Amino acid sequence: MTNHSGGEGLLERYAAYNRRKQIYMIISFLFLAGLFVLGISLGPSKLGLSAMLASIQAAGDATDRHILLQLRLPRLLAAILSGTALAVSGVVMQSVLRNPLGSPFTLGISNAAAFGAALAFVFFDAEKAAAWPGGEGQWLQPMLVTLSAFVWAIVCCLFILLVANLRGATPDNMILTGIIASTLFTALTSILQYIADDVKLASIVFWTFGDLSKGDWRSLLLQLLLVVPVLAYFMNRRQHFNALDAGDEVAHSLGVRVNRFRLTAMVLSSLLTASIVAFYGIIAFVGLVVPHIVRKLIGGDERFLLPAAAVSGAVFLLLCDIVARSLLSPVVIPVGILTSLIGAPLFILLLIRRKQYW
Repeated sequence: MTNHSGGEGLLERYAAYNRRKQIYMIISFLFLAGLFVLGISLGPSKLGLSAMLASIQAAGDATDRHILLQLRLPRLLAAILSGTALAVSGVVMQSVLRNPLGSPFTLGISNAAAFGAALAFVFFDAEKAAAWPGGEGQWLQPMLVTLSAFVWAIVCCLFILLVANLRGATPDNMILTGIIASTLFTALTSILQYIADDVKLASIVFWTFGDLSKGDWRSLLLQLLLVVPVLAYFMNRRQHFNALDAGDEVAHSLGVRVNRFRLTAMVLSSLLTASIVAFYGIIAFVGLVVPHIVRKLIGGDERFLLPAAAVSGAVFLLLCDIVARSLLSPVVIPVGILTSLIGAPLFILLLIRRKQYW
């Protein structure tokens, strides 16, 4: 009788545990929808709900329609897509490395992408790519920055894996290698800034701020082609991450090819990061802080953690972008600056109060 009662109590606690996750997801989606509507209506040019609906139906003012369809909607969607990708990338890196400090920023992947973009600005005359130019024959300029940033982000990931494997691919070795890589690429970027002329230097500095205003429908389409398949892969492998959390030996006994999966996950999470940083610059702390917050609220079960972090990352970056556009309106603060200002103290607070997850 006691065992039967204990079993019922365990099932009730498990059901309550799952309900809490479901409630969290519902609240997150509602909050995201509310922020999306708020983001459309806020800005130097006030665009109310009625004007927004009229613009969507092509019955409103042409200027309002241009603001909505060419400026605000791409920016809001860029914030949602970027926040999702960076948060999922952070969750994956922390799980694969079994280290709470794992993130695209701390592993140097963001700095490597910044170096790649600076390289394109200095040596390929791509300084005009800081804002996507219109006109015939100018498609190559932004692509140079994007491609260069992407390639160097992947180079950084492969460098981390190579050096770590020379001494054994332990999580601590990979983190230390990431710190070294971050320092190296920061120094290389500083050299490029030193030799650049004033125009190129200004372009490099502005690009590294992390600014979602550089996004448009073409860049969003390219990002979707990269981000969606990678996200689908990670969501389909959530059980593998749970197995890794239990240790390499347990994961191997459950049929996970640990080294192969770790390599694949690292490369694909670097791809996620590069697809964002290459277009918008460095947006720090999203991949570090958001997974910690979500893990603290709903636990570390990757089946729920990955989708919850995806939505929470979108909420966090969208909220930061709205604040960045509203705080000193009509001046718009680059969102990368704001995520660092918010993320750094949040992370310190989490470190002080955190539980041991690993």
